Amino acid sequence: MVARGEIARFWSLESLHMVSSDGGTESAALVDDNGSEEDYSYEDLCQANPRYLQPGGEQLAINELISDGSVVCAEALWDHVTMDDQELGFKAGDVIQVLEASNKDWWWGRNEDKEAWFPASFVRGYIRQCRKHTGMFTVAQLATIFGNIEDIYKFQRKFLKDLEKQYNKEEPHLSEIGSCFLQHQEGFAIYSEYCNNHPGACAELSNLMKQGRYRHFFEACRLLQQMIDIAIDGFLLTPVQKICKYPLQLAELLKYTTQEHSDYSNIKAAYEAMKNVACLINERKRRLESIDKIARWQVSIVGWEGLDILDRSSELIHSGELTRITKHGKSQQRTFFLFDHQLVSCKKDLLRRDVLYYRGRTDMDGVELVDLEDGRDKDWNLNVRNAFKLVSKTTDEVHLFCAKKQEDKARWLQACGDERRRVQEDREMGMEISENQKKLAMLNAQKAGHGKSKGYSGCPVAPPHQSLHPLHQRHVTVPTSVPQQQVFALAEPKRKPSLFWHTFNKLTPFKK
Repeated sequence: MVARGEIARFWSLESLHMVSSDGGTESAALVDDNGSEEDYSYEDLCQANPRYLQPGGEQLAINELISDGSVVCAEALWDHVTMDDQELGFKAGDVIQVLEASNKDWWWGRNEDKEAWFPASFVRGYIRQCRKHTGMFTVAQLATIFGNIEDIYKFQRKFLKDLEKQYNKEEPHLSEIGSCFLQHQEGFAIYSEYCNNHPGACAELSNLMKQGRYRHFFEACRLLQQMIDIAIDGFLLTPVQKICKYPLQLAELLKYTTQEHSDYSNIKAAYEAMKNVACLINERKRRLESIDKIARWQVSIVGWEGLDILDRSSELIHSGELTRITKHGKSQQRTFFLFDHQLVSCKKDLLRRDVLYYRGRTDMDGVELVDLEDGRDKDWNLNVRNAFKLVSKTTDEVHLFCAKKQEDKARWLQACGDERRRVQEDREMGMEISENQKKLAMLNAQKAGHGKSKGYSGCPVAPPHQSLHPLHQRHVTVPTSVPQQQVFALAEPKRKPSLFWHTFNKLTPFKK
């Protein structure tokens, strides 16, 4: 056994971590001769010695550490059940001291009081096997399939260690774990990237699985590590399921925790925090789906000028027709689209009502909404009805709008108020869409719209009277299968059939 006080090197997947002499895991750092701590990983070893980057470099690093007198430990990722006395049995999570690693497939190690052989692959996963087969997987494919799952693994290791420190083994009912969730709540945000990437991972896997060699490869990886009979897509789904379970588990814990318990307030706060994390992840996923639709909508607009709509906006809040009135009393019938941060104005084609021409936009961050009473406006010296203004905060610019009906005006006033609240909520929640995701959405929209006539692109647009959903249900509700001309038809009143055609049809039988 390792002598008390002796520092051991801990080997797990991509990193070397610290293990205390009594087997308990500590922070992943090394203490140098001066007593200071520094990060220590397999990547650091590779930088120090390029030989470790060569094939078999990991095994070489382990053997040299052992030769130097260091204690190297491997964490078991999977259970290993064996009836052979020459093999070492262990459970997932057990810490095994590696005594000899000259064979790439079987290492000699000690677990508790027994020394025997154990499969080296049990501390390796799908990713490492895929990286070895560069002829089958590109770097981009691996990034798509696995996303940031290694970052999640490292985060979860740290979270688990801190959680175990808060657990009272002798008196479990006195454990105080709420503070651990609060301490790590920002770290859970990395699940958002993984969850957003997951649909793409499934699509990539689906394409690869059409080929027999990939099906056989992934199954061989599973059998090699004696993993349970679940396909790789099932394992990749686990992080998505895990992040959704935390609020449920904390809610159940809170249910059976008395208010007098010392951890009650922290558990309650942790429950709310993890609900917000799950909400943020769901909202980001919906926003990613939304920006694809918005990008297709922009491509369908004729004569678009200036920055892309996605440069500042990621959600369509409301749309409909309004009459815009100029200072000179001239009225302009326009179709407006209210996004977060900006209001876009378009004009319908006189003949093809499904075609829209870009006419400008208003920065919603720089204006104030002013409700107007019906009657004569003193500033404009005009009689107005169902009107409101957007007044610039920095200049004397004023935009006057009139709706057809009072209820239409009410919807616009509500939508403008909701737009401001959404912007504030997004700021508080840290809601951001990466520049790469925006560029990819625009690129895909341009490719999909290339060669198609304007107005028939099938870009979804929110109906004029769309009711707003609460934060956890926000998304553009018009299905992508509804053509643009059908959506605009919802905004136009039904016209009575012309009496001319009715009379003409009645007289037709009497024509000579």
